[in-house]
Amino acid sequence: MQNNPASIVYIDGFNLYYGALKGTSYKWLNLERFFSMLRPNDNIIKIKYFSAIVPNEPQKSRQESYIKALKTTPKVEIILGKFKKKNVKCLIPRCNYSGSKKFQVYEEKRTDVNIGISLIDDVFTNQCEQFIIVSGDSDLVPAMQKIHVINPQKKIIVYVPANNAIRGAATEIRNTADKNKTLPNRLLPLSQFPSSITDTNGNIIYKPKEW
Repeated sequence: MQNNPASIVYIDGFNLYYGALKGTSYKWLNLERFFSMLRPNDNIIKIKYFSAIVPNEPQKSRQESYIKALKTTPKVEIILGKFKKKNVKCLIPRCNYSGSKKFQVYEEKRTDVNIGISLIDDVFTNQCEQFIIVSGDSDLVPAMQKIHVINPQKKIIVYVPANNAIRGAATEIRNTADKNKTLPNRLLPLSQFPSSITDTNGNIIYKPKEW
């Protein structure tokens, strides 16, 4: 493979958040800057960020502000899934609540499918030489295996976002990749957006106060 290989980055937004960003002051992350430092010898042609807007405030407003900030960076493409209500039953044996034991929770849908479809579409249309996946989710393994079948010359590099050993194991997705690493936290403080950003329409986007 030539130097400066054409690369596309595929980011599972919630995997990144819960694996590397939650509980830190680095949530206002400029993905374009982060990956330019992480992969300085790559020609990164696109960064695809997959997520879904959470239904509850104030998390929803914070997330929407971040999506707007990402849209000011030319290489980042946002692909959104959705949250769907799901009925679940309380399974706690000692629960003595006399009412209905069923309640509703929100479940994120479509993110893994969206990433998988994008990977397969990009390998068929020969969009890049390297697929850089930021996730520890084994649901992506079938799409990765298909890339190896369609074009074995394509390289898949996985970065697992993980602040602990259990989450960072991600054995299946690591073993399917040509190379795998744990996403480095050292670049997070160097890759933050400024506290306020002006978009192309002159609107000012502010970093959430809680972040």
